[in-house]
Amino acid sequence: MEYVEGTTALRYFREMREYLNPLLKESKFKETGVLTAEEFVLAGDFLVFKCPTWAWAAGQSNKRKDYLPADKQYLVTRNVPCQKRVVSMENECEDRDDEDEDGEWVATHRNRVPQTAAANVRDISDEIAFDDSTNAQPSISADPDAIPENIDDIPDMDEELELVEMVEEGDDPAAMQPDNDDGKFVKTRTYDMSITYDKYYQTPRVFLFGYDENRKPLTPQQIFEDISQDHAKKTVTIESHPHESLSLASIHPCKHGNVMKRLLDQMVESGKEEIRVDQYLLLFLKFMSSVLPTMEYDYTGDGF
Repeated sequence: MEYVEGTTALRYFREMREYLNPLLKESKFKETGVLTAEEFVLAGDFLVFKCPTWAWAAGQSNKRKDYLPADKQYLVTRNVPCQKRVVSMENECEDRDDEDEDGEWVATHRNRVPQTAAANVRDISDEIAFDDSTNAQPSISADPDAIPENIDDIPDMDEELELVEMVEEGDDPAAMQPDNDDGKFVKTRTYDMSITYDKYYQTPRVFLFGYDENRKPLTPQQIFEDISQDHAKKTVTIESHPHESLSLASIHPCKHGNVMKRLLDQMVESGKEEIRVDQYLLLFLKFMSSVLPTMEYDYTGDGF
């Protein structure tokens, strides 16, 4: 599997594009599903408050963005378990084609999304019905992406989320427990995941750094094994982290705003309580499970 790593010239181009792009200052959360930098901090504070596995990071001092608080440049969670490869899950689905009454084979794996994504999106309004008194307040005080050669080829996450009702019970990879005959912890892949604010797209952006069972860094090809294959082939690139001197796998954010807007509208249309802007990242993590279905990073539902 091929991956894209930006050249120095392309990196400078993205940095200049971000620099020239004006900072969003007026909220467009409800209108377009995007965030201002202040709203990103507000949502990050609430995520950290509700889910202590996440924390703020300051990053390197020479890479700090002046539109974010010095100690709240990006969010990070570490040692996220990933017990099963997405590529193997999808292959298993292909092998489990059902035979219809006439003896013809019916491909049941097409358009299937993991149960984790279905449950997360379907129950999100119940999980984030929080008390307003618990709101965390932000302090007031990006690297842009490598654009795929053909934006139209990027999978439509909206369509994927519409298919959640088709998911069958029992497909939840988190429920698949590995053999553990000796009673000890089973070694598994782990990930450090960070969420940055993309100034150009005005949305959160996810970066991933993976380790194998022996804590050795994963190659880009190995990381792609843990990402929904449609997205691994089209929306995941190797990018410079905007706050650290690292090149990491990153999920292209060009459709994040559209997907978030669609989810917000669907919840309103269904008569459920409207999501507040400080709850944005909780919903964001739910829909990201369609891209990262076997990474057990989402504990935002705990204790609600």
